[in-house]
This record gives sequence, structure tokens and C-alpha cells, in this order.
Amino acid sequence: MNIILSNPRGFCAGVKRAILIVEQALKIYKKTIYVKHEIVHNEYVVNQLRLKGVIFVENISQIPDYSIVIFSAHGVSKKTIQEAKKKHLIILNAICPLVQKVHREVSKSSAQSIETILIGHKEHPEVKGILGQYTNKNSKIHIIENVQDIKNLFIKNHQKLNFFTQTTLSIKNTKKIITALKNKFPHISGPHKEDICYATTNRQRAVYQLSKKVNMILVIGSKNSSNANRLVELGKETGTYTKLINSVIDIKKKWLKNINNIGITAGASTPEILVKEVVQYLKKLDANEPIEMLGIKEKTVFKISKKMFSTKNILN
Repeated sequence: MNIILSNPRGFCAGVKRAILIVEQALKIYKKTIYVKHEIVHNEYVVNQLRLKGVIFVENISQIPDYSIVIFSAHGVSKKTIQEAKKKHLIILNAICPLVQKVHREVSKSSAQSIETILIGHKEHPEVKGILGQYTNKNSKIHIIENVQDIKNLFIKNHQKLNFFTQTTLSIKNTKKIITALKNKFPHISGPHKEDICYATTNRQRAVYQLSKKVNMILVIGSKNSSNANRLVELGKETGTYTKLINSVIDIKKKWLKNINNIGITAGASTPEILVKEVVQYLKKLDANEPIEMLGIKEKTVFKISKKMFSTKNILN
């Protein structure tokens, strides 16, 4: 069996920054660190941080007053920020800068009373955070997940309308939705390029190329990872036998029957150690040394503000 490793794969710049913020907070503050939601959607990463004493919560009310809270890479609503401030929490914001860009644009639409459409998955925390930037009670933000949802939209002013997208969507499906939106609302405004992040785009394109070389793809990522699930969907769309695994223990030997070329990729919140474990397992089953597929070399780095780690209650 030949192993082909997709490139790029694994951690993106936003995930690296978020995890580093938690690790630095542990070193600097020497006290319990609370994180609102999972810092990133990966079970291994979250469990490793739990072992270091990090406490993950879903509600600000679960955090004692005057504690330290880190907002996850997915971002939070304005309401959540206000709740944290009322409890006098020291706030460290690990939101991905690309998600923060969408926050700013949606907030601007809200301030200008521009009706807004958000393309995304309703229950995803990133989407909840984005929706929470729109606070104008005299206007509205709509959430749609597919082309069919457009039929149910009731827009007051077609001449004054914006759209934005979640950052971890399928490139192909999102383009279809945007095209349908523009056909129905010719005056709609949006970003010059959809808000899908560079890492999501690069990993999806790499999987498409990978599908041409293999007859099975393993996507390593947690079930609640949006970008990992999109990789699985794309693999299946190409007609390639594709499975999502959380780690090596999820692999079933029956999947590998008659598989000559197996491709491996990892979602943007998946650490490389999980990829190495899968490779080692396959090699024990007599697979050959892995081949690294050529791909885009990502150079994006998101630095942490020098103001981040202070004793003041600052939201960066």
C-alpha cells in the first residue's frame, strides 16, 4: 500500500495562534484559565489542555468573577463580551483574525442599518459569534445554509443588502449560493472574495488533487470540526472512498481491503502528531514510506498583540 500525504494539511495560522495564547496564559498567570467553548475543534488538543488545568465552559456564568477567560478561535457575540465584563473577567481574545474581519464587516452593516445575509451553518459557534455582531433592532441579519433557503428570505430593501460567509465552508457550494443570491438580488453587496479562509481553501484544493491519485482518503479531524467535515464531503463528491477519523484508533482494517493507494489529510485544527500515528499504524500493516504530495506552502502567521497579556481587562 502506498501512502500519499496531502499538502497543505493540519494546523492553520489561526489555530496555532489560539493554542499559543492558552499556553502562554498558563505560564504567565499561574492560575486557572477558563476557555469559552473549545479553543479549537479538536478533541486531542482540548484534552491535552485539560491535562494542564484549563477549564472549558459554554457559558460565562460558569466562570467565577475576576477570573481569566479566553475566547475561542471561533469568536463570540457582543453580548458574551458584555457578560464577561460585568463579571470583571480578564479577557484574552483568541479569535482568528480572519473571523474577526467578518465581525467588523457585519458590525458595520448593523451600524448602517443594512439588512444582511450570512451564509453558514446555523449551529456552528463561529456563526453564532458573527450573528451576535448584528445588534440593530430596526434591521435584520438572515442566516442561510443552502440555495433552497434563499426562497424563504423576506428582504425589505433589495437596494440596500449585504452578504458575508462563515470562514470554513465548502468553496464549491458557497459559490453556488452566492451566484443564486446575486441572481435574486442583483444589487446585493459582499466581499470581493468570499470570506472562506485561505487554509480552508488550500486544504480543499489539495484534497481534490489527492483524490486523483488514491482510491481512499482518510481525513483526520474531530466530528465537530467544520473544515474537516468539508474535506470529507469533498472527498466523497469526487467519488473517492473517504472516512473521517478522530485518531488512529478509529481505523477499521476492513476499510483497507484492496486499497493500493491511500491518501491522508488533516483538518485545520488537527495536530501533526495524529497524522504521524496513522502513518506508523499503516506502516505496521506493510504500507510503504509515505509520499508528500506537492502543494502550496503556507507562510501566513498571526502574531499575538503585545497588549494581550496584561492584568487589565482588555479585549484585543
